[in-house]
Amino acid sequence: MNTAILLIGGNMGDRPKFLQQAASLIAARAGRILRESTMYETAPWGDVQQPDYLNQALVVETTMEASVLLDVLLEIEKEIGRVRRQKWGSRVIDIDLIFFNNEVITLPQLKVPHPQMQNRRFVLAPLQEIIPQWVHPILQLTVDQLLEACPDPLPAHKFIAAAH
Repeated sequence: MNTAILLIGGNMGDRPKFLQQAASLIAARAGRILRESTMYETAPWGDVQQPDYLNQALVVETTMEASVLLDVLLEIEKEIGRVRRQKWGSRVIDIDLIFFNNEVITLPQLKVPHPQMQNRRFVLAPLQEIIPQWVHPILQLTVDQLLEACPDPLPAHKFIAAAH
């Protein structure tokens, strides 16, 4: 069995619904979700003229190898409605593979651990909630330590859905 740490997020449409849909499809096609963080709301990174994002971290137990898992995740993104137009552009859903076991993977289409995760509070805050002592296999720091040292000034707040 493999352990994959994912970050799902999006900033278009019914954000909580799309995150729940992504988690359901991941559970159905990729493996069992062992833990999931609260949803976090954050300001956009990169192109800031867009709505705020919701992000959530998942710990998934899977029999798939990392590259096969990536293909499944990209297929799920497409099914939910992801269209890749521009880097850092608005999106319905984004599914990133942050960690895969304790492996370091460098392929043209996949880099694990995610190369920018230590610089992004919107990744680290939800990870800290569910895997605070996970050690980054290259930096040799825990998620707690990475969040403490994170240079990203954008806050990540737990998302409280409005009552309907």
